[in-house]
Amino acid sequence: MTTETGFIPSHGNYTELLSYKKSLIVYSGTVLFCNRFLNKRDRTVDQMVQAARSGKQNIIEGSMASATSKETEIKLTNVARASQEELLEDYKDYIRNHGGVIWEKDSKEALFVRKLAYRKDESFETYRGFLETRDGIVCANIMICLVNQCNFLLDRQIRRLERDFVKFGGLRERMSQARRSYRKY
Repeated sequence: MTTETGFIPSHGNYTELLSYKKSLIVYSGTVLFCNRFLNKRDRTVDQMVQAARSGKQNIIEGSMASATSKETEIKLTNVARASQEELLEDYKDYIRNHGGVIWEKDSKEALFVRKLAYRKDESFETYRGFLETRDGIVCANIMICLVNQCNFLLDRQIRRLERDFVKFGGLRERMSQARRSYRKY
């Protein structure tokens, strides 16, 4: 590594992360779900919206911190994952409390929702029509599918961050490398 290239890598391009894109869909879907099916004075509304928001925002914050602290990036990505897991349980609670059935992972309904994720133009609009017209049990199941997809992506991202840290180190290692390279000249 030469001093011309610097030791702080590029960072902050979170909008390209699949986990961020999916978390944005989950957040928008959660806001719509809560507006449609929950009493606005119910404490669960704030908790669900904040869990969805935390999942999204911690991906952003971790990405922005990535150049100078891989440890912070990993921690915040794990916080995002934990927030999504909390939200997942809220959707399951909704289904259980309303006498519904949680779709099996490979049910035809869940497979239909999972297949939508492969659309090149996938966004919240991909799911909006379903979330605006189906009943609460179906919508909660759709959201469970989306949260599970987000969790899968976050799990993959965390594993990649761990591998990259072991392989490349963090800021201190890059700073030391840059200093050693400078001394050679």
